Amino acid sequence: IGTLITDHHLPGDALPDAECIVNPNQRGCRFPSKAIAGVGVMFYVMLALRAELRERGLFKDKKEINLAALTDLVALGTVADVVPLDANNRILVAQGLKRLRAGAGKAGLAALARAGGRDIARTSCFDLGFVLGPRLNAAGRLADMSLGIECLLTDDEARAANCAQELDRLNRDRRKIEGEMLDEASAFLDGLPEATGETRTQATFTLYQPGWHQGVVGLIASRVRERVHRPTVCFARGNNAELRGSGRSIPGLHLRDCLDLVSKRAPGLMLRFGGHAQAAGLTIRESDLGLFQDLFENTAAELLPEAARLRVVETDGELEAAYHSLEVAQLLEEQIWGQGFPPPLFCDTFAVESQRVVGERHLKLRLRKDGRRLEAMRFNSLEPLPARVRAAYRLGINEFNGLKTVQLNLEQHEPT
Repeated sequence: IGTLITDHHLPGDALPDAECIVNPNQRGCRFPSKAIAGVGVMFYVMLALRAELRERGLFKDKKEINLAALTDLVALGTVADVVPLDANNRILVAQGLKRLRAGAGKAGLAALARAGGRDIARTSCFDLGFVLGPRLNAAGRLADMSLGIECLLTDDEARAANCAQELDRLNRDRRKIEGEMLDEASAFLDGLPEATGETRTQATFTLYQPGWHQGVVGLIASRVRERVHRPTVCFARGNNAELRGSGRSIPGLHLRDCLDLVSKRAPGLMLRFGGHAQAAGLTIRESDLGLFQDLFENTAAELLPEAARLRVVETDGELEAAYHSLEVAQLLEEQIWGQGFPPPLFCDTFAVESQRVVGERHLKLRLRKDGRRLEAMRFNSLEPLPARVRAAYRLGINEFNGLKTVQLNLEQHEPT
């Protein structure tokens, strides 16, 4: 039986023995959109197959397959896989969102949106990446991905609702596990000197705890990377005395290429590895953790420029008071934003009138600027803000009891 392989990861030196490999990143491929996600690769394979079947006359007496009906899934996979939203990916996502907003998407996606308290008619890239995607991924992280697949495939709205509710429960479990693991990672970082990470001499972080869940270490690596601004690999215990790791990088270090160099310097150290510039996965023997940590640190130190080790926040400057409105926030929400094409990030100076913890891990703030009071949130941070701050923020919408108000979502801040 002939084998067809589709992929979008950077290929290694040796390729699988297959009749055909479709991967825009393999050598010699002239497909222009190198940032396409795996779901996009498969979508184009199906387009090519339909064109070939049309050429052979298969559709002379029957209706052609409507592949546009799959664009909602293509949009979800593209955003959830956090690939750069180049022109081609933006087109795919835009078409998928259009279908979802029109109520023509999969029953399972509508059910997942309802489970997350979102209106499918106003689906945004945020919903794909932070509401629908995590609930689907929770099945694969904690249980069996077949539940997520069934949710996507079923046309039965009642069954879709049941699947979505179970996926929502798994996602709550995932958040609990992630919170406990993040507390352990934070405690480790707090015990180190210069805990902010900005002036560290080390180039990388490698973390491991025996009780960590291998389905969640990628999320922890992202959180640690955000805090210390260093390439980070987090490991969890696998089978057969192995550790399974997930890594996240920062601009300036191509993580997959770095791991490739590590593998060349220590053949056999990594049993498996693969990935992209900013994210990668790997497997090592538990007994080799110390060796990997040293080699990863030394290799990254050679490759990571000093300038890249400083956190740089690029903003779009101040936002005039007249644009701090619900209308502008809704306009921004409707657009196509994502990796490599982020929504506007504004910057201004505020007085902090009040702050309190909500949801155990977030700060709800009341800010003041030129006599105006502004509601704000600082997600996934409990660090108290000083009385006056210079903050980088995005314009967002807070919806509570059916009432929508504009909200500033703070991403970075410094005292003034």
